[in-house]
Amino acid sequence: MRYLLMLLLCLPLLASAVEFDEFTQSLPLGRTMQVYEDAGGQATIADVRAQAAAGQFKPHDKATLNAGYSRSAFWLKIDLQYRPTNPSAQQTWLLELAYPPLDHLDLYLADAGGDYQLVRQTGDALPFATREIRQNNYLFDLSFTPGQAQTVYLRLQSEGSVQAPVTLWSSTAYLEEQPVRLYVLGLIYGVLLGMLVYNLFIFLSVRDTSYLYYIVYIASFGLYQLSVNGAAVEYFWPNNPWWANAATPFFIGCSGLFGSQFARSFLQTATHSRWLDRLLLALIAFSVLVVGLSLMTSYALALRLATLLALVFTVVIFAAGIFAWWRGLRVARYFIIAWSAFLLGGIVNTLMVLGYLPNVFLTMYASQIGSAIEVALLSLALADRINAMREQQAQTLFDAGQKLEILNQQLAHSNKLKDEFLATLTHELRTPMNGVIGSLELMQTVEMNPELEQYQQTAAGSARDMMRMVNGILTLTELQAGKLKVYPDTFSLRSVVEALRLQFDGNASSKSLDFKVEVTPGLPDRLHGDSAKLTQCLECLLDNAIKFTRIGGLALRVTGKPVAPDRLALSFTVIDTGIGFTDLGEATLYQRFFQLDGSMTREYGGLGVGLAICRQLVELLGGRLSHRSEPGRGSRFQLDVEFELAVVGSAPSITRQTTGLRLPQDCTVLLVDDNSINQLVMRGMLLKLGFRVRTADSGVAALDHLQREAVDAVLLDCQLPPLDGASICCRIRALPGCAELPVFMICLSADRAYGPSDTLVDYLSKPVKFEDLQAALYRRVLSPGQGESADS
Repeated sequence: MRYLLMLLLCLPLLASAVEFDEFTQSLPLGRTMQVYEDAGGQATIADVRAQAAAGQFKPHDKATLNAGYSRSAFWLKIDLQYRPTNPSAQQTWLLELAYPPLDHLDLYLADAGGDYQLVRQTGDALPFATREIRQNNYLFDLSFTPGQAQTVYLRLQSEGSVQAPVTLWSSTAYLEEQPVRLYVLGLIYGVLLGMLVYNLFIFLSVRDTSYLYYIVYIASFGLYQLSVNGAAVEYFWPNNPWWANAATPFFIGCSGLFGSQFARSFLQTATHSRWLDRLLLALIAFSVLVVGLSLMTSYALALRLATLLALVFTVVIFAAGIFAWWRGLRVARYFIIAWSAFLLGGIVNTLMVLGYLPNVFLTMYASQIGSAIEVALLSLALADRINAMREQQAQTLFDAGQKLEILNQQLAHSNKLKDEFLATLTHELRTPMNGVIGSLELMQTVEMNPELEQYQQTAAGSARDMMRMVNGILTLTELQAGKLKVYPDTFSLRSVVEALRLQFDGNASSKSLDFKVEVTPGLPDRLHGDSAKLTQCLECLLDNAIKFTRIGGLALRVTGKPVAPDRLALSFTVIDTGIGFTDLGEATLYQRFFQLDGSMTREYGGLGVGLAICRQLVELLGGRLSHRSEPGRGSRFQLDVEFELAVVGSAPSITRQTTGLRLPQDCTVLLVDDNSINQLVMRGMLLKLGFRVRTADSGVAALDHLQREAVDAVLLDCQLPPLDGASICCRIRALPGCAELPVFMICLSADRAYGPSDTLVDYLSKPVKFEDLQAALYRRVLSPGQGESADS
């Protein structure tokens, strides 16, 4: 009766047992197993067997048990019967439960006496060494004899999702199946690792924070995937069960944190949408909360929050991409495509975890496949962003170049206006200065007491100093404008040197300085060149020598040697015993407005343009300026320039006949100047010389006067509106009897370029000196040899 009762009890078991033979490769058991839910989780194997006998186990009609998040313990009852066609065939079998994040998994098998014992206890809440076979999935070795029927009990319990994809494998088939799974996972993680390294190199090159956020996001998401599929437990932390559970929500939180920050940076939400940026900031805060709770609270709570974060994260990021695309951000299209793949994979995996989709290979690894696609596409998006940034930078540089060109044009225009203003200002300053200097020149012809004579000399010296500064500014503007040219003329070398001695002897004597002028004997005196510019250079050097010398003295030495039959190389050396200076270099010393002491309380005056003008004037003459100095021991400046030897001869004689030396009172001079001050000064000089003077304030008035009255000479100001000096001179020559009339043009050096090319025209430089005017009138008007030109 006992054996009969046992047989009757086993009939239901044998009726539902899954049969397999030696040719079976893999046998999914999801639809053949029975499930019992232990809500309290306290049932023993004896209790469970009693429930099985009472019919409390429910048949399972799905491919995979998916209980979602549940605190219940689930018992699986699997009936197996091995019926080989060849009883002698040897075969080993493996029972696989392919869900690594399961906390507890217990295997019960019947012993020889028919009682069920716990033969294996494992799960990721236990060290990895508790697994019978060292794999990321749970594997149990089962033995069957031909015709044997065996019932297997599995107890499952987890704080996370409860999944039970159970399969019976032939050991040989399992080994053959593993390469495919490893290839798929290797491809997925290879893409993740490759993109991580690729973007790391790009970040190190461009230093864009978007790449940094993306790199950390890839690393976090990759570690999350490794944690979910059990590879991290197998290789990284096999002996840390607590971290094996906490790692999953921790890395989900990190992925949300850095993924949201990457989206903010990549999509520029702070610029395009304030509310979307705030939403991403809230998502970042939620991610930080999940990261913190994963380390401080229960795994069940942290995992549920992490799952919610994953759902919200994918939806918000996708919506952010849609919005950025709608706002016209070009790179958002790649972003949307990439996150679409990730969103689809994440939704499939989440629905599987929640129990709405079956646990198969595609749903199990959907998020990993989607993430690999997403990472690759986002890398393309970042590359496109670099291209867009380069295009934007190129456009920005082009726009900046255009603006810079406009600014340069405006600056050039401003400089031109500045130069024109300085030129106008210096010209206008010359007018009153001409009056001052001319009046002081006239005062010298009047007898004065010693005190008044001292005042006159002081005023004359100050006026000449001021005139030198005005001339310096004007020369500088002319040099900058490229208008200054060389005007060669025949001059006397010793006269130039003597004039410099007379000009600076008084200044040197006032400071008790010894001033020596030495000209090498035997040097030719008559030279052809621009003596005015040579004089201006030497004036600058002598003025500096006196200015920076307290004790001792200075010297001007002139030496020379012939370099060709008709050319002479001269060296003008200015030596002083002044303060000297360190070797500043030519680029510094000869720059405009350079001062040895630039403070407002500097001891030495001046504009700081003298040496700059001197250097450019020397170069204009084809010469060279060099210097040598030592602090406290003085300076030495040397000017080397070549001149042509003048051809001694006389100009063509004037046909007008004279019988002898004429007297000034017998000669009439027409003075043409529109400035009353200049007219007054020049009239006073002419009257002091004894000439009869007629005046005209315009060119038209001068022409009218010449038609009414004959004159012996014309003094004509070059700058005489509305007609310039050249035009007036030409009209004078066209008048009857005026073809050979001596004309004296009063002008600046720059105005000579616009003067007439007439051998009967002489030039007097502003301000006109009394001695120069007297000599010119004597030579061209009073001398019986009027044929001599000014060049003789």
